[in-house]
Amino acid sequence: MKKLDSYIFKKFFTTFFFSISLILIIAIIFDISEKIDDFLEHKISKKEIINYYLDFIPYFGNLFSHLFIFISVIFFTSRMANNSEIIAILNSGISFKRFLMPFVATSLILAFISFILGNFIIPPSNNERIDFENKYLTKKKPSRTKNIHLQILPEQYIYMQSFNKKRKIGYKFTLEKFKNGKLISKLKSDYIKFDTINQYWEINNYKLREFKQDNELIKQGKKLNISLNLHPDELDNSTNLVETMNYFELNKFIKNEKMKGSENITFYEIEKHKRIAFPFASIILTIIGVCISNKKTKGKIGFHLGIGILISFTYIMLMQVSTTFSINSNIMPYLAVWIPNIIFSIVACILVYKTAK
Repeated sequence: MKKLDSYIFKKFFTTFFFSISLILIIAIIFDISEKIDDFLEHKISKKEIINYYLDFIPYFGNLFSHLFIFISVIFFTSRMANNSEIIAILNSGISFKRFLMPFVATSLILAFISFILGNFIIPPSNNERIDFENKYLTKKKPSRTKNIHLQILPEQYIYMQSFNKKRKIGYKFTLEKFKNGKLISKLKSDYIKFDTINQYWEINNYKLREFKQDNELIKQGKKLNISLNLHPDELDNSTNLVETMNYFELNKFIKNEKMKGSENITFYEIEKHKRIAFPFASIILTIIGVCISNKKTKGKIGFHLGIGILISFTYIMLMQVSTTFSINSNIMPYLAVWIPNIIFSIVACILVYKTAK
């Protein structure tokens, strides 16, 4: 049995790494052909391009690793079936469930590697990839954000009519502080500016009203330096910021954004749950792959690969539809992300039951 487990383990790993390498090479070729005009227009050096693709490869590979695993399982299991290896294994007295165990064990290892990569190793490297894309490839977005309403701390709220991301200046600023639901102070300013060196906000042309029990104190001035639980980067509505955070940073970020009432909170939670759901999908898809490709067919490997590609597209479509519903309706993000896994888990259980009979 150890020889069989070792044989399947080696087949699984070698086929997976061969297939993912081949697909990544094709993806890079297509990506370069699509972006070559941008590279030439900005006169980007070869070193910058190489560094970009060194960051692009692990990101893209890990993002679709569960689908690559699925295709790899179908490919080498179909070869084993057409070479009558599986018939010989099952006829020797080994049950189908026992035959399935090394596949599941290998997919668990790959799923764990994918989880570690996606949550702790790839996010820091995404900084350089996203910076490169924002600098050379992404169409310029408006540098001004309008009508900002945020809760920066419990019972502390800010408002800005607009914020210039390049200059780090907010216009028509208001800071309101409450205590037990009652307004205790209100700070209004013509504009505020973030000091990147000292890491504080400079309040200009301000008026501070403090509400006491019996009276109201009013202070006015030209300039005031204060610290706020707010960084200019948090005023950027870009959702790719979360791709640079590890799992613990992302959890902390989501908690703060919930308190601030961010409109992008659903995107952030979807990203968080995908980092767990995708590695788990590797195990489910591996089981399905073995079940649909363990028998010899007239179409040989091509028939099984065709079914595998169809199932892969179905999984992607389900994920896209469910996450879109979550963004545009009241479906909880964790449920939206896990719906494809739940459906495919049921399919996997049915297939194992029928195949093992």
